[in-house]
Amino acid sequence: MRFRLIGTVIAMLAFSAPFFAQQIRGDYVETRSADVYTGQCFANGEVNLVGNEAILAWRVQDGSWDGVDLSGFTVAAAVHAKATLGDPYADPYPAQAVLLVDDQASPEQQVALASFARHMGGKLLANADNVLPVQMELAGRFATVQTRSLNDSDHLCGNEETFYPPLTQLAHSMPAVALTDTYRGPGLGVDWESHGKRSAFVGTFSN
Repeated sequence: MRFRLIGTVIAMLAFSAPFFAQQIRGDYVETRSADVYTGQCFANGEVNLVGNEAILAWRVQDGSWDGVDLSGFTVAAAVHAKATLGDPYADPYPAQAVLLVDDQASPEQQVALASFARHMGGKLLANADNVLPVQMELAGRFATVQTRSLNDSDHLCGNEETFYPPLTQLAHSMPAVALTDTYRGPGLGVDWESHGKRSAFVGTFSN
């Protein structure tokens, strides 16, 4: 089982927020099946049609969770919700979710990675009972995420903005283009694949 995570990630100094006397911080990437950086006309054309799938991934640079060192490990979640995520007029819950934890982590670390992801994902990952140890950052069997930064060619109508916020609390984030966003795995009853959408976030987290 393999999972591929390649993202354009930005770095910044994270604030201190101790948990079990330690700070956890790292890089984050997210993709959605709807544009997150877009004009309202484009967003209105997608709402209630797409945008109910997402992939969230946290790469821990250093720190621990529940007293367990997670430095260097990655955890991701694939989500299938009941409605367009971020739509204020619809209820996406309960959402289905699958957690993908680093197979190089020990069993104790895998449990901590899953706990950390559920904490960061909140209600979105409340039903993430399916936890799969997978190989990270290699050719993906289940999921593939590739991103690039936005450029002038991504301004299609001239009224673009960050229409939807990220799905988790971050220290810093910026929208990006998802060159590839795919999920072909168990647990959700749905697969997806998209290319070249303004549907990603990259950033940093600190907790």
